[in-house]
Amino acid sequence: MQAAVFNGPRDIGIANVPDRHIVEPTDAVVRVVLACVCGSDLWYYRGQSPHAAGDLIGHEFIGVVEQTGPAVQTLTEGDFVVAPFAFSCGVCPNCEAGFQTACLHGGFFGGDGLGGQAEKVRVPLAEGTLVKVPGTNHSDEVLRSLLTLSDVMGTGHHAIVSASAKPGDTVVVVGDGAVGLCAVLAAKRLGAGRIIALSRNPARQAVAREFGATDIVPGRGDEAIEAVLELTGGIGADATAECVGSNDSVATALRIARAGSMVGFVGVPHDVELSIGRLFGRNVGIKGGAAPVRAYIPALMDDVLAGYINPGRVFDFETNLNGVAEAFAAMDERRAIKSLLRVSSIA
Repeated sequence: MQAAVFNGPRDIGIANVPDRHIVEPTDAVVRVVLACVCGSDLWYYRGQSPHAAGDLIGHEFIGVVEQTGPAVQTLTEGDFVVAPFAFSCGVCPNCEAGFQTACLHGGFFGGDGLGGQAEKVRVPLAEGTLVKVPGTNHSDEVLRSLLTLSDVMGTGHHAIVSASAKPGDTVVVVGDGAVGLCAVLAAKRLGAGRIIALSRNPARQAVAREFGATDIVPGRGDEAIEAVLELTGGIGADATAECVGSNDSVATALRIARAGSMVGFVGVPHDVELSIGRLFGRNVGIKGGAAPVRAYIPALMDDVLAGYINPGRVFDFETNLNGVAEAFAAMDERRAIKSLLRVSSIA
């Protein structure tokens, strides 16, 4: 089968690799229909995070179950499924608490031969991981939105939940990538009264407006902080979503959070210095991490299938597996918000 392979920084290729097969009785093999490139993949692409050369890459995919191990009872061949970016057992204490990304027996797609940018993926712990999609003959628009549930929509939602946003709150979203835009949509879905999005990119500003942003702040650093404080009468945000992971974005999020509020952080941290003194002085909290999207998929899927939300709008570049190198480059150069890979058809 064909799969995307990480050869080194800024070198993503396609290789013929052994076909996927059942290894453990709890496994399933999924034929990928749609996959995509994640902003966190760019950390590897840019050489800012380690990734084994020659290993597969990618952790977001939807597809059709082709095989199941003998211990898998709730999935059958032909089921159309969404795969969260982490695999999990579903029954350990952490999974039962709703934090499947901390599963005692689980792990993450995107390496160790479990790359999602491929024709097929072996899914460990399939019953606790995969979520069946009800119905048939879904439109391409719906399929694109279902793909976001594997990571970015659930991650944006986690930022808003972690920030303890309440209906009517003023929410500020730091970051205008796919996760940040999905955080805007999540804030709208959960009833935010005002949503301020930080973005300097006109195309991303337009999607933020479509998703529910009431205000756009195009500045960064001190300029953005001053603009947010001016918009909020000097008070700051009731709930703040940090969706980048850089030191500057975290510092901005903490400075625009009003006293006593929470910052929900979901950007993968890189060289972040956290000032406990700043948190202490203003009673600001910070909560978040790797989003347990498996916990959020059922409710978000209901809203996608009902047409209430359309997070698939974040995909503005698409190609097939053979174009995966350009898909990475387009996002790295900010020519694309998020790149979609068409791999096969559902039928």
